[in-house]
This record gives sequence, structure tokens and C-alpha cells, in this order.
Amino acid sequence: MTLIIILAAVFFAVFLMVTLGEKFGKPMTDEQQHKYSKIIPILVFVLIVAAIIKMML
Repeated sequence: MTLIIILAAVFFAVFLMVTLGEKFGKPMTDEQQHKYSKIIPILVFVLIVAAIIKMML
């Protein structure tokens, strides 16, 4: 029963984020997309390395 409650809460949260994102979100400019496309791969790499280090300790 707990699993069903957790899944329902996650589904509701995703539904809420999508709905609010479509309603209040604004399109990104090309400059913003270019800036984020440089930063995001670096952040993903750092997070993966941090997760590996955390698992080893």
C-alpha cells in the first residue's frame, strides 16, 4: 500500500510540474541554450564521479 501512495505522489508531482511548466514557462533563447549546453555535461560528469566516490566509501 505504501508503494501505491508513493507512486501516486510522484505521478501527481510530475503532472503538476508539467502543467505549471506549460502554463508559466517561457521559451529559452538561443544564447541560454548554448550556455546550458556547455554547463550541463560538466555537471553530469561531476555528479557521476561524486556518486562513484560515495559508493566506494
